[in-house]
Amino acid sequence: MKNDFKGGKMKKITAALFVLVFMFAIASMALADEVPTPTKLDGVKIVTSDEVKGMLGQKDVHVYDMRKALNYGKGHLQGATSLPFKWLSEGEPSTRTGQFDMTVLPQDKNAKIIFHSDGPNGWKSYYAAKMSKEAGYKNVMWFRDGFDDWSNKGYPLEH
Repeated sequence: MKNDFKGGKMKKITAALFVLVFMFAIASMALADEVPTPTKLDGVKIVTSDEVKGMLGQKDVHVYDMRKALNYGKGHLQGATSLPFKWLSEGEPSTRTGQFDMTVLPQDKNAKIIFHSDGPNGWKSYYAAKMSKEAGYKNVMWFRDGFDDWSNKGYPLEH
């Protein structure tokens, strides 16, 4: 009986523990993306769907969609530029590091720029706005409610 426990049963217990640890790791990563972004960002104006809608089409306003290019291709705000934010590290969103191509931004540091991603859990737009402010842009806006709010309101999309 002892040898059976050490052999077959122990392998089953080890396999079950491995599966549990793996499932916990997957669940933790999924939950990390559900952590809401802060409700304010120093030096950055948070704008609503209605405010963004009112600014679309203005020459001096630049809207950047920080979602993956695939999501942008499925539908995006009219006139928005795809500028995917790429994560460079894993973990809780508030401690991750990432980057985007800042050379796409206007050279004029006084230009009005709006960043958005999926919604309140969209850390990509949060970090893009923060990094742009730190790079010296003076009129940075963050559309915190993002694409989810825009599409839920039935506002126009481009494909």
